[in-house]
Amino acid sequence: MTASTESIKSPEKEISLEDFETKHREGRWITRVVFALSIFLAVAHIYINTIGTLPELRISAFHFAGFGALCALLIPANPKWRDSKIALFFDILIVLALIGMVLYIVFFEDALYARGVTFDTGDWIVSSIAVLLSLELIRRTSGWFIPFLILVALTYVVLWGKWISGPFSFPGLSVETLLYRSFFSTDGMFGSISRISWSFVFMFILFGAFLVKSGAGDFIISLARSLASKMIGGPGFVAVLGSGLMGSVSGSSVANTVSTGVITIPLMRKAGFPARFAAGIEAAASTGGQLMPPIMGAGAFIMASYTQVSYVTIIGVATIPAILYFLSVGFFVRVEAKRTRVTAVDEDDGIPMSQVLKEGWHNILPLAVLVTLLVKGFTPTYAAGLGIIAVIVSSWLSKNHKMGPIAILDAMAQGAKNMSTTAVLLIGIGLVVNVISTTGVGNTFSIMISDWAGGSLFLTIVLVAIASLVLGMGLPVTASYIVLGTLSAPAIFNLMAESQLLEMMSNGSLPQAATAVFMLVDPGSIAKLAQGMPMDQATALLAQVPADFKSMLMDQALGANSVAMILVTAHMIIFWLSQDSNVTPPVCLTAFAAAAIAKTPPMRTGLTAWKLAKGLYIVPLLMAYTPLIGGDTETLIRLTIFAVFGMYALVAAMEGYLEDKLSIPSRILVLASSIFMLWPHFDIWLQLIGLAIFLVLFITGNRKYSRESALT
Repeated sequence: MTASTESIKSPEKEISLEDFETKHREGRWITRVVFALSIFLAVAHIYINTIGTLPELRISAFHFAGFGALCALLIPANPKWRDSKIALFFDILIVLALIGMVLYIVFFEDALYARGVTFDTGDWIVSSIAVLLSLELIRRTSGWFIPFLILVALTYVVLWGKWISGPFSFPGLSVETLLYRSFFSTDGMFGSISRISWSFVFMFILFGAFLVKSGAGDFIISLARSLASKMIGGPGFVAVLGSGLMGSVSGSSVANTVSTGVITIPLMRKAGFPARFAAGIEAAASTGGQLMPPIMGAGAFIMASYTQVSYVTIIGVATIPAILYFLSVGFFVRVEAKRTRVTAVDEDDGIPMSQVLKEGWHNILPLAVLVTLLVKGFTPTYAAGLGIIAVIVSSWLSKNHKMGPIAILDAMAQGAKNMSTTAVLLIGIGLVVNVISTTGVGNTFSIMISDWAGGSLFLTIVLVAIASLVLGMGLPVTASYIVLGTLSAPAIFNLMAESQLLEMMSNGSLPQAATAVFMLVDPGSIAKLAQGMPMDQATALLAQVPADFKSMLMDQALGANSVAMILVTAHMIIFWLSQDSNVTPPVCLTAFAAAAIAKTPPMRTGLTAWKLAKGLYIVPLLMAYTPLIGGDTETLIRLTIFAVFGMYALVAAMEGYLEDKLSIPSRILVLASSIFMLWPHFDIWLQLIGLAIFLVLFITGNRKYSRESALT
C-alpha cells in the first residue's frame, strides 16, 4: 500500500492523504474543458498583469468568475454526487451565472451610477446571486466555517448589529448599501484582497507550478540530501532544508508535507528516528516554508499591501527570523539524533553536492532572476512573469526536464488549478474585511485587546496567538492572517510604538520637533522632556495626547522609516502566529498529513509537531521586544548570534539532552543560559555569561558522548 492511499484509524477519525486533496470530478470531457479553461485563465492573467489596462473591478469579477467556474466543474456540491448528471447540470448553471455576472458589470455598471447608485431589479438579483455563489464555492472548497463567518459579518451590518449594546453596537446599513459595497465597489468581494489574489498570488503560484514542472523540486530534495545527509541526524536535516525550500515555492504547507514527506519521512525512519518524531519534523519544517523568503506563500504580498512597505523590504527583513525558525527545528533534530544514535542512510552515499550542482545548477537561475528583478525595482508581477520565462529557458539546460509546448501548457493548467480554491477563498474573505473596515470593528477589537492585556505587549501577543489558533480551526492560514491583521495589528503596532516613544521621553532623547505636540496638553512639560522624566510621568503625559495627534507624534519622534518597520513587525508577528494552526491540535492538517505517511496517531503526531515548532512563538517575541526587524547591521548580528545559541539552549532544556543526557542541575543551568541569551533587556555581559554556560555544557556533553561512543 502506498503513502498516497493508506489511512490511519484513530479514536478521532480515519485520516488519509485523500482528506488533504480536493475530490475532483473525473471524465474525459470535463478534463478537457477544465484543461482548456485553466490555460485560458493562466494566459489571461499573465496578460492582465503585464500589459493589460482593464478596470480593476472588471478584472476582479473576471478573476472570481473564472476560478469559480473551475471550482464548480471540479468540485461537486457533495462528494457523493461526483457522478451525478443532475448535480453537473446545476454546476453548469453556476458557471453560466458567473459568466453572466461579469457581463452584467461590463454592460450595466455605468447605468447604476447614472441612476445615482439606486438599485434596479437586475442589480438586486446579480449582486445577491454573486454573494451566494461566493458562499457556496467556498463551502465546497474549504468547508462550512468561512461561509458561516461571512454570513455572521454581513448580517451584523444590516440586522443584529443594532440589537447589541456596548462598543460593538452598529446602527446598521440598508441591504442595498451592503450589496453595493460588497459587489459593485472596490471594497468588498472585488477590493484590495481580490487585487492581491489576481496579481501577486496568482503569478507566484503559477511561477511555483512552472518550477515544479521543470524539475526544481527534485533538485531541491537532492541538494538538501547532499548538503545534510552526512551530518549527525542527516535525514532530519534533509527534511528541514528540503521542506523549507519547497515550502517557500509551493505556497501550501500541506502540499509541501505530502510532496516532500513521502521522501524525507521514510529516510528519517530508516536512519533510526522514531516515526512520530519524523512526522513531526516534516510537519514543522513544511509549516516554516511559508515563512521563508523570497515567496512566503501569499503572506508577503498581503503584508506589502497592508503596510505599504515594498515587497523587497519585507522579504529582506523576514530572512533572519525564518533562518532562526529552521535552526530551532534543526536543533531538535540534532538532539534526537544524538539521543537515538541515528546513522547515515546508505542511499545518500552516492550524492555528492558537486554532482547535484553540476546536473541541476540551472534550477537556481529562475530564483536568481526573480530576486534580481525585485531588487532592481521591478514589480512582483513583472518579476514573476519574467521568472516564468527564465524557468522555461533554464529547463533547456537540463537533460530530462526540457519544457516544450506540452509541458508549458501542463504547468499553466496546474498553476490555475492550484489557484482555484485560493482565489474563491480570498474573494469571500474580502466580504469580511469590508465589514470590519465599514463598521470600525477592527479599531474596537484592537482597543479591547489592549484593555484586556492591561497595556502589556506580551499579553496582547498571547491573546492574538489564542485568537489565531481559534480562527485557524476553520480558516486557512492566509485567511486567518488577513482577518487577524485587520483586527489586531493596530493594537500591537500602538503598543510597540508607544513603548519606544516612552523610552525616548524618559531618557530625554525626544527630538525637539516632537515636543511641540505636548504644548497642546502640558506646556510645562517641555523642559522636563528635554532632561528626561520618570517612566510613570512619561506614561501619564502621553495618555493626555489626543489620539488624532499620536500618529503625528510617532512620525516626528521615531521617524517614518522606524514607524514603517514597527508596522511591518506587528504584521509579521501576526503572520507567524497565524501559522500555528498547521501544527497545533485539534486542527493541525500539516501534522495529520505527515502522520498519514509515517503511520502514526494523528493527534499525538500533532502534539509532537507543536513541540518541535516552538520557534513560531519564540521568534515573534524576539521581533516584538528587539529590533530583529529593521535593526542596524551590528545589532542584527548580535541578536542573531545570541538568538541561535539561546534557542539551542532552550531546546536542550526542554529535551534534557545536550550532546549527552543532562542532569537536573545541568538542565536548570542550560535553561538559565537560554534566558540570559534570549531575554531582550539583559546587558551584553549577562548574555555572554549565558553563552559561556551553554558552551561549557555543550563541550562537556560532547566529550562524554565521544567517550561512550568509542566504548560501544
